[in-house]
Amino acid sequence: MGIISSGFRGRRSENPALPPGQHETHDFPVLTAGPAPLIPVDEWEFFITTENGQRLSWSWNEFVGLPQEEVTQDIHCVTSWSKLGTAWRGVSVDTLFENVETTSDFATAHSFDGYTTNVPLWDLLGGKAWVAWEFDHEPLERAHGGPARLLVPHLYFWKSAKWIHGLELTGEDVPGFWESNGYHLHGNPWREERYS
Repeated sequence: MGIISSGFRGRRSENPALPPGQHETHDFPVLTAGPAPLIPVDEWEFFITTENGQRLSWSWNEFVGLPQEEVTQDIHCVTSWSKLGTAWRGVSVDTLFENVETTSDFATAHSFDGYTTNVPLWDLLGGKAWVAWEFDHEPLERAHGGPARLLVPHLYFWKSAKWIHGLELTGEDVPGFWESNGYHLHGNPWREERYS
C-alpha cells in the first residue's frame, strides 16, 4: 500500500476559492510518512510549554469539556489538492492560550508519532487555528490524525499536525520535519510558499 491515496491529481480550476497551483478534490487524501499511531483517549494529553518553564496540560475529558467551536474551512495540501468547505469541531487555540504567559513569537507543534512543524504564534491565535477532533460531524479518523489534530487552514495542510500532542513555544522559528527537508518555513498557499 502506498503512502499517497487518491485525490492527488485533478483538473486545474479557475475557482477563486483555490490558491494558485491547486485543484479541487472531493476525496480526503491521506499522506503519511509512517504508520498512523494508535492513541487511546484515556492516554491522550495536550500540552503547552513556554520559554519560562510554564506547562499547561489537558486530559481528553478536560479537553472536550472546554468551549467547542464548529467551523467550516477550505484546506490546501502542498501536493496541490484542495478540499473546500470542510466541517470541523474542536477547541480554538485562543481558548487553550487563555492562561498562557509568553513573549515567544513561534511554536513547534509536536505530534504523538514524533512529527514536528513550526508555526508562528500569529498564525495560531486570533481565531485562526483549532485543535480539532471531529470532521464532517464524526470523530476524526485515525488516518486523518484522530483522536485530534491541529487545524491551521490558512496554511498548507502539513502545518495542521496530525495526532497533535502539544505546542512548545520558542523564541526562534525552529524548522520542523518537513521544513528541515526542503519545505517552506511558513507555508502560505496564496503565496505558493511550498518549498524553501
